[in-house]
Amino acid sequence: MREKGLDVSLSEWLSLIEAMDKGLIHASLTEFYYVSRMILVKSENDFDKYDMIFDEYFKGIHQEYDDISETMKRWLDNPELTQLSKEYEKQRNQIEGEANHLDKEDVLEKFRKTKQEQDSDHRGGTKWIGTTGNSSFGNIGGHMGGVRVGGYTGYQSAFQVIGERKYRDFRNDRVLDNRQFQVALKKLRQFSSRLDIPKSELDIDGTINKTCNNGGYLQIEMERPRKNTVKLLMLMDSGGTMIPYTTLLNELFQSVNKSNHFKDVKTYYFHNCIYSHVYNTPECENGDWIETEWMFKNLDSDYKVIIVGDAAMAPEELYSTTGNYRGPNDGLSGFEWLNLMKKHFKRIVWLNPKMAPGHAPWREAETAVKGLFSMHKLTVDGLKDAMKYLMSTTK
Repeated sequence: MREKGLDVSLSEWLSLIEAMDKGLIHASLTEFYYVSRMILVKSENDFDKYDMIFDEYFKGIHQEYDDISETMKRWLDNPELTQLSKEYEKQRNQIEGEANHLDKEDVLEKFRKTKQEQDSDHRGGTKWIGTTGNSSFGNIGGHMGGVRVGGYTGYQSAFQVIGERKYRDFRNDRVLDNRQFQVALKKLRQFSSRLDIPKSELDIDGTINKTCNNGGYLQIEMERPRKNTVKLLMLMDSGGTMIPYTTLLNELFQSVNKSNHFKDVKTYYFHNCIYSHVYNTPECENGDWIETEWMFKNLDSDYKVIIVGDAAMAPEELYSTTGNYRGPNDGLSGFEWLNLMKKHFKRIVWLNPKMAPGHAPWREAETAVKGLFSMHKLTVDGLKDAMKYLMSTTK
């Protein structure tokens, strides 16, 4: 567990040994799984990592129903089968066959035997573990009930899912979602200042401290109301290699605009790199833009800037004065415009949904951007680090 990155202390390990000594495991691998996770894993963020470590260590001892090969997973996780799944949806009420009436134990026993016999990919049919068929196991097929192996749900009727990673979304290194982005943005409230006006709001922490120090006699403490002073500028890459992240960008936009933690929020878009103009909408249509110079003149240097993009532009788009093939450069390269951004605004972070580790020579533009801005991967941990950087007052 330590080798795989889980922080397990000696005292926790001894507690697990004590639990086993007291018979809490009941000679069951399943009970051992839950008890050891309860004692050794400190956060739900590590549940997915724990599951993967547990599965790897106890390979061959683990419940054999859950043991499917990587080859079989590849057979079953085929993204090209979406349309076939929709076609089978139309046949839902026509599905018949005695396999639909097998009870759970019968299906699992048949799955175990079939898994041992199967040696190739199968699509359609009524016997093998495959896709778009009518057997009791596989995925996106026509069978109601049974076991789903890999893939994704169709009718949501499977009584068991083999190879499922239930806690994948709990990880700190996964690409974040709307809720996590909103939570991280709350940290920017630390930029807020207190107004020089009468104390009219209850100070809960101060009241608790004063009451405790006063022998338990209630002593009310008040504080001045907080005023949001944070001004935020969001610049988001749109189109091209960012198309797979369109939904995420929309969620980030909604998160920021629903938040009430900011004095002002400005949101603009760009394609690949920031040049002489930024766009008002993610369609990045010519003419529907503002001049980047306008930003410099109208947004003061205290705006906190969050740039979201994969920095996957070609080197000529970054360094050439004619690199912007969708609009004007105004005589400067993208790299020079980014330098002007850095010169004007005090705090800028770049969030990258697919950032390469370190300085990747095969991603020349990304490496150059990393040299200009504090770049973070668009994950939960990455966003936390980015917020810390934005809140810092040191250079």
